[in-house]
Amino acid sequence: MIGTGRRAFLKGGIATIMALSTKSASARSARGFFARNGRPIGLQLYTLGEEAGNDLDATFAAVAEIGYRDIELPNLYGHTPAEVRAAADKAGVSISSLHLAMSTQGATTGLSLSSSPSEIADGLGALGARRAVLPIALFPENFRPKMDANIQAAIVEAFAAAGADIWKRTAAVLNERGTALKPLGVSLGYHNHNLEFAPIGNTTGWDILVAECDPALVDFEVDVGWIATAGLDPAVFLAKHKGRVSQLHVKDVAASNSVNFALSMQPAEVGSGKLDWARILPAAQAAGVQHFYVEQEAPFALPRLESIRRSFAFLSGLQA
Repeated sequence: MIGTGRRAFLKGGIATIMALSTKSASARSARGFFARNGRPIGLQLYTLGEEAGNDLDATFAAVAEIGYRDIELPNLYGHTPAEVRAAADKAGVSISSLHLAMSTQGATTGLSLSSSPSEIADGLGALGARRAVLPIALFPENFRPKMDANIQAAIVEAFAAAGADIWKRTAAVLNERGTALKPLGVSLGYHNHNLEFAPIGNTTGWDILVAECDPALVDFEVDVGWIATAGLDPAVFLAKHKGRVSQLHVKDVAASNSVNFALSMQPAEVGSGKLDWARILPAAQAAGVQHFYVEQEAPFALPRLESIRRSFAFLSGLQA
């Protein structure tokens, strides 16, 4: 039999434990999406423009000061992988992914997806990364825009003329490169724009890529801004492609952004546009996304560092 004093003590203890548990659960629910899920807020350094490569020490220090720790590179900015890694280490940021164009476009140095598999693996290893991403489909072989041509319009016209074949060729190259890179510990992905969703008869370039890329060799880096610009709901799109998406470009679009397939976008800082991130980010997590990189297209209404600062602040506090 429990005495009155003992009973009161136990009752008080249980009440305290329940109150602490409730407080702990409340604290957990108050944490933002990224903190709660143990994911860093990443940055695609493309957002800062090519001048970001002029002083990598200063660039990485600036993004680290904001709070970014996970970096995806658009290229090597003319530096060696070891030089880029040294600057990243100095600032306390990690490089997890590198965009590799299909070729270096006449340059005699630098990495591309056409480099030997061992060169790619060694370069990524020096960076501390294990992911390579093809940033856009193969260009048609006869793509020769005039000097005064609108480059976006020329690209759209060339892809429309190439039809389904260019997407099938892109998938074949991705499979071939993925086969060569996987044994070396390199994961290969493909990054979309809105061009992929232009109708080609009763299909699209995206549908061809998804159907023909081997899931064991190639996955996708979904750019949310371009998905929305193609007129699709990003959360629904991510759910549809669960298991095929490993990286996300966290990109917002302005309220005035219009649907198109022509590489045209009206950008916004993340959280100041019209996309519903409280739906999109959990959908990405459920789809298997491992890395979330803030990215923003030009033109910028603010200095670029201020833009990525505002995006980071929004995402840090986002409840989702």
